[in-house]
Order: sequence, then structure tokens, then C-alpha cells
Amino acid sequence: MPIITEFEYVKPKTLAEGLKILSKNREKAKILSGGTDLVVKLKDETEKPDIVVDIKGIPGLDRIEFKNNILSIGALATFTDLLESKIVKTRFPLLWETANTVASVGVRNRATIAGNLCSAVPSADSAPALLVYEAVVCARNLKAVRKIPVNKWFAGPKKTVLRADEIVISVEIPLPQKRHAGCYVKMSRYEGEDLAQGGIAVLAFMDNKYKIAACALGPKPERCVKTEAFLNGKEIYDAAIDEAKNLIVKEISPITDIRSSKEYRIHMTQVMLERGLKTAVARLSGKGPRYGEHLI
Repeated sequence: MPIITEFEYVKPKTLAEGLKILSKNREKAKILSGGTDLVVKLKDETEKPDIVVDIKGIPGLDRIEFKNNILSIGALATFTDLLESKIVKTRFPLLWETANTVASVGVRNRATIAGNLCSAVPSADSAPALLVYEAVVCARNLKAVRKIPVNKWFAGPKKTVLRADEIVISVEIPLPQKRHAGCYVKMSRYEGEDLAQGGIAVLAFMDNKYKIAACALGPKPERCVKTEAFLNGKEIYDAAIDEAKNLIVKEISPITDIRSSKEYRIHMTQVMLERGLKTAVARLSGKGPRYGEHLI
């Protein structure tokens, strides 16, 4: 399907140039990076911007750096870049596992983690991992850089708190100070390119503390704070898991759509939580399935 919407296309060579264009156009402009989301919207005419600002020519935005125990992922870094990063695989294996579930190889070669956040779809695969890692989105305008915790980033389905004159320049993830292991359990209809019917990320720590987040199970990705609070300080045994499964269904609000029914999502959320908890704890002790193995 061709793009028939008319718009001005610009490709700034510097971040300052791009920010100046945005400051002049604001609501009329759309940012193009990987393009896996925006190009589809341009084709089906759900987006009709006056100007498209292609930021792929801005140097430095594709970097993945680890410094002072903080992983900085540039706005142009793709999911394939994350998968090929030794730092990500060894220091942030939950994020590496998440990246491996995103769509197909072709999409991962172009799609960026920053773009995944900016699309803000309820099923955004990167969101649960970033929520449990307590990541920060760095957005810049002509005046300053604004750092936004991921748990305050999503404003609703396909909505974020990003301002019209801002460009996301990076995502920062602090390395947890305590020994930990994680697991991302994604439910989809088939192998290959598919959006999540539901997703649960679990981060488990040596002191029996847990962080849990979900996607595609409500209007936006969110932490499951009540379930976390119940589990914190407890070892993962059957009675605790059963109670956690009862709690988490009260924290989600799934819908029925073309990919799944509400009832199936509720049931499978409990399955995903149990498998995610058991796998994260097993990995913490050096056992369990390798990162990247499908659990559903």
C-alpha cells in the first residue's frame, strides 16, 4: 500500500537542527526513527502530519553505553542492537530476553526501544522489562533534558507525557545493586511476528524481593504493586504463588479483542505469573531455562 498523504520530509543532521524544526511545528510534526509504527500509520492515513522529521541522520543517537552502573540506550538503537550487545546480555538479561520476543527479525532490525515506548501501545513488549528495571526516558527540547521515570511515561493507550517540542534521546536503566534474575513471559497466538496477547516481566532478588509488570492486560503497561507487596520477603512456594495469582487478576483490566478474550487473558495471566516467578527464582540460583527460551 503506497503512502498517499502529503507531508514535508526533513532529515536534520544535528539534534539542535531537529529540535528547532520541532519547536516551530510542534503538533504538526511527527518523528521518524525506525518507522515500523509511523510508516504503517501514514499508509492507512491514521496519521496525517504536515511534516515528518527523520532523525536517523543525527549522530550519536544509536549508542549503547554502560557507565557508572547505568545502561544508556540511544533513541536510534534497534532491538537487534540490544540482542547483539554483550553488555545487555550479561548485565541486563531480562531486557535481552524481551528484545528477542519482539516481532520478527526484519522488524527488530529497524524498530527501536525508544520508538516502542513512544508508540505507547498497551502491548509494548519493552515496557514490562523497563518498568521492573525502573528505567528513565530522557527527552530533550531546545532548553533542557527532561528525565521521566517509565512508570510515569504512559498516559493511556497510545499516549505518553512526551511534549510536542521534545525528542527522546535515550533510555537509561540503572543496574540493580543486588544480585537478581528475571523472566519475561509473552503470550502470543503463534511463533513469529505477533503482538502480545499478554506479557509478564518478573525481576527476583536474593533477599526475596520481587518486581512485576504487565503489558497487553490493561490500557497501558503497569507495575503490579499489590502483588509485589504481598510476595516481598517470601520464598516462592505453592501457597504464596496461589495467593499472588489471586491478587494479580485484581490489578489487571484486560479486554476482549481480535487476539484474545478477556477471560482467556485473565486465566493466562495467572499461568504467566507462576511460570515467570518460578523461572526467575530458578535462574537466580543458576538453574532453570536459559534466557530466551519460550515458556508459553
